[in-house]
Amino acid sequence: MLSHASKYAILSTLFLAAHSSADKKISVKQIAESIDVPSPFLAKLFQQLVRGKVISSTKGPNGGFYLTKENGQKTVCDIIENIDGLNKLNQCFLGLHECDSSNPCPVHFIVEPFKKSILGKFRDKTIMEFSEEIKSNGRVLTLKDIGTSLKK
Repeated sequence: MLSHASKYAILSTLFLAAHSSADKKISVKQIAESIDVPSPFLAKLFQQLVRGKVISSTKGPNGGFYLTKENGQKTVCDIIENIDGLNKLNQCFLGLHECDSSNPCPVHFIVEPFKKSILGKFRDKTIMEFSEEIKSNGRVLTLKDIGTSLKK
């Protein structure tokens, strides 16, 4: 359902929400190493996210990426829309070109409520709300975090 690009963009944005601020900016390289994604690919995704005002950046010796309060009010849907467009979430589960309620694939009516539920949750919860859940519930952003969370 989601491309690798959208998955990386979501992970990296949530990482920024948890670890950055206007005073503490983080480089693409640091984020890529922390969440185990390719740095050049992440840099291209970040260009799109900055243009879409999902994340913020500054250049220079103290530059890097961070989230403002306004960025934190964006949603996971905003991230997906900036990277892939929301059509990615609306595609047929089986990959058929034409699939809707009037011309359903074999699993359309099983998958459709699931897709609507996910899309609703992605629209209703802000990036900062997701970030708070990660912090309070001990969720991980990468397999590297598992060792850290097990030590707690």
